[in-house]
Amino acid sequence: MFGLTSNLCSNALTPNPLHRMPIQPISAADVLHRLSDYDAIIDARSPGEFALDHLPGAQNWPSLTNEQRVEVGTLYKQVGSFDAKKLGAAYVAQNAAQHILTHVQDKPKGWRPLLYCWRGGNRSGAQATILAAIGLRVGLIEGGYKAFRAAMVADLPLQVSRLSFRVVAGPTGVGKTHILHALAAQGHQVLDLEALANHRSSVLGLAPGEQQPSQKHFEMKLWQALCALDAKRPVYVESESKRVGNVTVPESLIVAMRASPVWRIDMALDARVRLLMRDYAHFVDEQDLFTSRLDSLVALLGHQVIDAWKAAVAAGHIDEVVQELLERHYDPRYFESMARNFAHYAQAPVITVADESLAAMQQAAVTLSAPT
Repeated sequence: MFGLTSNLCSNALTPNPLHRMPIQPISAADVLHRLSDYDAIIDARSPGEFALDHLPGAQNWPSLTNEQRVEVGTLYKQVGSFDAKKLGAAYVAQNAAQHILTHVQDKPKGWRPLLYCWRGGNRSGAQATILAAIGLRVGLIEGGYKAFRAAMVADLPLQVSRLSFRVVAGPTGVGKTHILHALAAQGHQVLDLEALANHRSSVLGLAPGEQQPSQKHFEMKLWQALCALDAKRPVYVESESKRVGNVTVPESLIVAMRASPVWRIDMALDARVRLLMRDYAHFVDEQDLFTSRLDSLVALLGHQVIDAWKAAVAAGHIDEVVQELLERHYDPRYFESMARNFAHYAQAPVITVADESLAAMQQAAVTLSAPT
C-alpha cells in the first residue's frame, strides 16, 4: 500500500542489514493446513477489514486504523501518492511500535508469527521486517488474505467430499438443535450450521442484539469446522435450507446433505409449542419485537392474518399464534421443501420425541445414533 517493502517476497531470503532472521514467504496453498505450525496468526489489515473476515484464530495488529486508512486514501486521491506514502509510513511505524510494546515483550526468541494483509504484502511486510529484525522467525503469506481465501474456497468442497453426513430432519419446534447438542455431548460429530451462522434459520431466528457473520466469515468458520472433522466417523447435521438467515450455505455442502441419509424427528404439536415458547422466551417477554417480526410474513399470508395474530399477541394468546404459525406457515413449507430436495426423506426412519424435555431429546439422540 505504501511501497515500504518493495519486492519483499522475492528478496525475503536474502540477508538484509535490517534483520538477523530471514522473512519466510509461504504460499496460501501451502499454509492452508499448517496454521497450527505458527504461534500466532497476525492480520495487519484495518479493524474494519478484520471484522468482515479473517483467518482462523487470527489476531488483529492493524498497520492503519479505520480512520487512518480513510485519511491516507483520501490524501492519495486528492494530493498524490508521495504525500500519502509519507503519512502512511508514519502511521504504520507508530502502530507497529505499539504492537511490539503490547504484544511482543513477553514472547520468547523461538516465537513464530505468521503475518498477512490484504494482498500486496506492504502492510504485513512492514511489521514482518521489524519482527525479523528482533530475531524472530516470521512467516508471510504470499498474496495475503485474498490468496488464502481463494485457496480456502477451493478446498472447501474437498473437505465436504471426504465426510459422511447424517441429516436430522423435522419441522420447526421438534428439537433438532437440542438433539444435535445431545449428540455432541454423547461424543458424536456434529456440524451445527445455525451456530456457525448465529441464526436459528427462521423469521424469528436472529436473537435481539445479535449479528450474523459476513458471508465470507461464515464460509471461513464453516471450512475450519469441516477440517476438524474425522472422515472415519459420521457427521450429524440439521436439514437446513440454502440460506441460514442472511448467509448462504455453499453449494457443495447443500448437495452432499441432500443426498445423505435422513432421520425424521417428530413431536406432538402442543409439545412443540411449549418448546418454542421456552426457546424463544425473549419474544414472549418482548411482544413488540415478536409482532414486528411477523410483518415480514405479510407478503405470504396477507395483512388480515398478520393483524389478527398481532391482536391475539396483545390479548396474551401468544401460544395460539405460535401454533398457527406452525400449522399455516412453517410446516407446509418445510414438508414441501424436504420432499422436493432431500432424496431419502420419504424413506427416512421416524423418531418420535416423547415431549419437550431435555431428557427426551437425549433419548432421541441415543436412538438416532444407534447402529443400524
